Amino acid sequence: MTDRLPTNPTIPNLLAQSAECYADLTAIDDDSMRISYAELHRSARAVARALIALGVQHGERVAIWAPNIHEWIVAALGIHCAGAVLVPVNTRLKGAEAADILLRSQARVLFCIGEFLDVRYPEMLSDHAIPTLQHRVVLRDPQAGDAGWDAFLARGAGTHEAELEARLASIASETALDVLFTSGTTGRTKGVVTSHGQNLRAFTDWSEIVELTQGDRYLIVSPFFHAFGYKAGWLAALIRGATIVPQRIFDAESVLRRIAAERISFLPGSPTLYLSLLAHPRLAEFDLSSLRVAVTGASNVAPELIGRMQRELGFGTVVTAYGLTECCGLATVCRPGDDAYTVATTCGRPLDGVELRLVDETGRAVPTGTAGEVLIRGYTVMKGYLDDEAAVLETIDSEGWLHTGDIGTLDERGYLRITDRLKDMFIVGGFNCYPAEIENLLTEHPSIAQVAVIGVPDDRQGEVGKAYVVLRAGLDLGAEELIGWCRARMANYKVPRSVEFVAALPVNASGKVLKQSLRASAAPTTHGEVERPAVH
Repeated sequence: MTDRLPTNPTIPNLLAQSAECYADLTAIDDDSMRISYAELHRSARAVARALIALGVQHGERVAIWAPNIHEWIVAALGIHCAGAVLVPVNTRLKGAEAADILLRSQARVLFCIGEFLDVRYPEMLSDHAIPTLQHRVVLRDPQAGDAGWDAFLARGAGTHEAELEARLASIASETALDVLFTSGTTGRTKGVVTSHGQNLRAFTDWSEIVELTQGDRYLIVSPFFHAFGYKAGWLAALIRGATIVPQRIFDAESVLRRIAAERISFLPGSPTLYLSLLAHPRLAEFDLSSLRVAVTGASNVAPELIGRMQRELGFGTVVTAYGLTECCGLATVCRPGDDAYTVATTCGRPLDGVELRLVDETGRAVPTGTAGEVLIRGYTVMKGYLDDEAAVLETIDSEGWLHTGDIGTLDERGYLRITDRLKDMFIVGGFNCYPAEIENLLTEHPSIAQVAVIGVPDDRQGEVGKAYVVLRAGLDLGAEELIGWCRARMANYKVPRSVEFVAALPVNASGKVLKQSLRASAAPTTHGEVERPAVH
């Protein structure tokens, strides 16, 4: 196992080091395609030569628009080896949205899937003018007129090894690695720029802390276009000599079958992923004995979920962590040996070299245990937003603190507990209500699989809570019954005034509940109203 970063910490140097240490081990197991670490290194260099042959220069941007497949990783590593900047594109985007990112990033080359989920991806761009995009490589199922993967790789024959070596030598720790566009849940997406060195340092630390190790089989369900699937996903696996097992789409039964058949040992994911597995009606039929480590994190991780993951899914280790795109996706993580209560109620403490500060609305630091906005400072903080200095100045203050928009508390050990998002908080009759706190209480109800709470307008109180509830399979529950259950367990102002039962909660590609979608669909309610179950 590699126990240190390369002298010049770059992705190409890390890849070369891993290829030497783990040469014959399987780096990627993608259905019938198995790629060793040595083969992956050679393939990435081949992609880099082909990109250089296309005229891609150091620092230029190259995009990938595809699901979790082995070609995604090979293309990304090739982009890094060419000294170019990776721009992952969300597979849920429509043509106009993807075209906007390609235009704003000025990507010259796009790697994209042919067909995915009955959608022809190249065709989604056919009606959009993208003058900066000069080359499009279709990774699978190219149609007439498309440049396919094999034809692209063949271009590399014209690039001499000396030219590739010169390009590799030009890449430094501070070289821009990628531009990840934020989810855009609060407005137009912004491109977050981070470097080679800061990402390698962060996820070398992360992978050691969470005890990812050589021989682990890592099922990566989180999409590669997101930091969780990319940086805490396949990049961390390559650092530690684990085997990457890509999962194209999330389906609870498919994941359970793969765990059993392929002896998956390492399975990070959002709380939604684990809740979906736990809700599967035939969960007990699958052999999950290979599972070893789970890593999760969100604004709301219910303590009851951690216990169920250990009891019902069989994880020996469950770790929580916290981060956002603007800090390489990582800021805090629990440590080995942390007690179950700490893991269940916090998202750990900062990485070495990262500071946390919690402040009130005036910017003053709050006492230990008092809620405040989470500020982050340290080596993981982004280099900036792409071509948007004004947004950088709004997000990072003059002392280098990144303002996250998350609300949390710090205990006397420096462990962080995220309680909510500033924008999600609502006020009932003058009392601040944090949805995550209410959701954690609601998930203790034996009939509830998932829940999301939002604030909705109310004639008398200004705002009141509304709960969207997904029931466990085969169980029933009435709205009035649930509200009565809540009144016995929480302060009256926290009790949801209305309940809507739904088949599923709306989530983004990384598994986070889309609260803005719930707010958009919620009609104003009056005091005391309940909604009868629509779906059981």
